Amino acid sequence: METVWFGIVAFMLVCYVVLDGFDIGAGIVHYIVGRNANERAATISAVGPVWDGNEVWLLATGGTLYFAFPALYASGFSGFYLPLIMVLWLLIMRAAGIELRHQLNDPLWTSFWDFVFSLASILLAIFFGAALGNVVRGVPLDATGYFFEPLFTDWSTTGATGILDWFTVLSGVVAFVALGVHGANYLALKTEGEMNTRSRKVVSLGWFALVLVTIASLGAVLYVRPQILDNYYYLPVGWLIPAGVVASLVAIKFFNTTGNDKGAFLSSSVYLAMMLGGAVYGLYPNVLPALDPAYSLTVHNAKAGAYGLSVGLIWWPIGIIIALGYFTFLFRTFKGKVAVEEHH
Repeated sequence: METVWFGIVAFMLVCYVVLDGFDIGAGIVHYIVGRNANERAATISAVGPVWDGNEVWLLATGGTLYFAFPALYASGFSGFYLPLIMVLWLLIMRAAGIELRHQLNDPLWTSFWDFVFSLASILLAIFFGAALGNVVRGVPLDATGYFFEPLFTDWSTTGATGILDWFTVLSGVVAFVALGVHGANYLALKTEGEMNTRSRKVVSLGWFALVLVTIASLGAVLYVRPQILDNYYYLPVGWLIPAGVVASLVAIKFFNTTGNDKGAFLSSSVYLAMMLGGAVYGLYPNVLPALDPAYSLTVHNAKAGAYGLSVGLIWWPIGIIIALGYFTFLFRTFKGKVAVEEHH
């Protein structure tokens, strides 16, 4: 039962990264793709109808964690209190940048909120990547199941670790590049003319950086947590995941070169899903690894009661069917291109 819920949480997290990932990515490339106020308004219009719905997946994932693995929720949300508060403020800033930008027709006003939207998106990508890096590296859990980490210490991955070290910063850079490429693919799909051309150019150049940081992150993960390969050797079907990463990278380049924006966007979606799925596959049964493996939180010692998990399996499919139906309606309603100088 706990393994099923582990898969459910992983699925919801992947949905969040893929969907809200292109919103964040659009903010990362906001000033590159949009060269003037009207073009940047088109970027906002491209994500405006869907960004808040995409963020619901983050809330749903947190709620599912609380339901299925309460010990993980309690430990993780208390141990990561500082970065989570920073993420909360960044989410608020990004939302304000999207929703307040068009409220006044004043160049100073729109320029300020453009800056807020872009900066918050950049920092969110880095913080989310660093958070995943902390989980992969492990945190200083003690016998009580709790931990505390300062923002940084000596940048080492052993001993008295901090939230930021060379490995977690590298993870943040990977997220920044990956979401930037993903967002550029989305804008290429949603825009025309010069914005479309610039978006494709960002993907074309960003692809090389994405390949580089992907290789670097693989080497870093194997150095910091070599045990992550154990599940791949135990159940070799998992090797399809890194094969999917390579295939998606090739597909991004191919579709970008041939001008197939939809294919490139779907390929970057697969890349994000495979990268996150590969980490989840390698970490199982851990949900929050400890630097001392004896104190790690797993699906077995962090799970909720069997009765609650069983009842949840009845209600979760109902909720997810409604959510997927809503998102299908939403994206079909707002499909097509956005135009520069079109009303918000």
